[in-house]
Amino acid sequence: MNKLKQHSALAITIAMLATTTSSCQQPAHTAGTKTTDTTKKIKYLSQPLISEIYTADPSAHVFNGKIYIYPSHDIEAGTPENDNGDHFDMRDYHILSMDSVSGKVTDHGVALSIKDIPWAGRQLWAPDAAFKNGTYYLYFPVKDKQDIFRIGVATSKNPAGPFKAEPKPIEGSYSIDPAAFTDTDGNTYLYYGGIWGGQLQRWNNGNYNADGSKTDSGKEDEPALTAKVAKMSADMLSFDGPVKDVVILDKAGKPLLTKDHNRRFFEGAWMHKYNGKYYFTYSTGDTHFLAYATSDSPYGPFIYQGTFMEPVQGWTTHHSIIEQKGKWYIYYHDTQLSGKTHLRNIKVTELKHNADGSIQLIKPVLQ
Repeated sequence: MNKLKQHSALAITIAMLATTTSSCQQPAHTAGTKTTDTTKKIKYLSQPLISEIYTADPSAHVFNGKIYIYPSHDIEAGTPENDNGDHFDMRDYHILSMDSVSGKVTDHGVALSIKDIPWAGRQLWAPDAAFKNGTYYLYFPVKDKQDIFRIGVATSKNPAGPFKAEPKPIEGSYSIDPAAFTDTDGNTYLYYGGIWGGQLQRWNNGNYNADGSKTDSGKEDEPALTAKVAKMSADMLSFDGPVKDVVILDKAGKPLLTKDHNRRFFEGAWMHKYNGKYYFTYSTGDTHFLAYATSDSPYGPFIYQGTFMEPVQGWTTHHSIIEQKGKWYIYYHDTQLSGKTHLRNIKVTELKHNADGSIQLIKPVLQ
């Protein structure tokens, strides 16, 4: 069996396990093991951080010594499921906080609602946040009234919100999954983009094609579509300069190709810096891995290093990485509580860098 088939088989197995889990509203507390009606047992590496609401795509940050998490808020909207992700039909954001990784989680309630975004149409997907100049900035993707994903920004003086949205999206922005990274020199960069339902494949030189591909570029032997990066302006409300491609190369210096589903970018970008190196981490999407590539510059190019998390239970994988008190942690999600791909729950576990800078492999489902 070749590598792609092996990885696909693993993803399918986990998806099948997800369909056998019965729905519940509270996390299992028996050694991370959940028993299903078919007597199968799934042992999870970590337990959900919160069970009162469904949460996904956790973007975590340490502000004023406290952990704040900016997740998507999954709901049962009754929207039919399809490959465009229309069933991920979220309408607001709840911000969560923790005094420590193992501490109690506080839900601060609705921080921003779609009805309070003047230009929004539907689907509030994965957000992120940043702090500068005494203000907190919430970056969020939402489809505009023409059903095109744009990236907006909202501001608050409190990291828990509520946030007030700007009247228009960031000029020149598009697609999904914004991730804000502030470097040690104070400059902030916004990484973003996603193919398939994220619409990245429908853009060419700043122009959107509504009849474009529903998946990727369709050019199997050409360099894969990849995330975008833009430096933020001093006021954090616009791009300062051109939007650039986040180029990912293999160790031979060749770009990853569209057909390389196990390694190429799909969605869920994140950036962290470790020992002076920039780590661009992302989801491979339809093969469900989290992968990483490194560079000496926040703009790249980035050299692909490998996979650092195996597939979670559920279709999507989306994460963030933070440091607190000398240790590194990854926040992610799966579908332990519901068994449904659009009703997810966030989790956290330790992330470890090896002496050579590589990241140790994490197995979220223990079989």
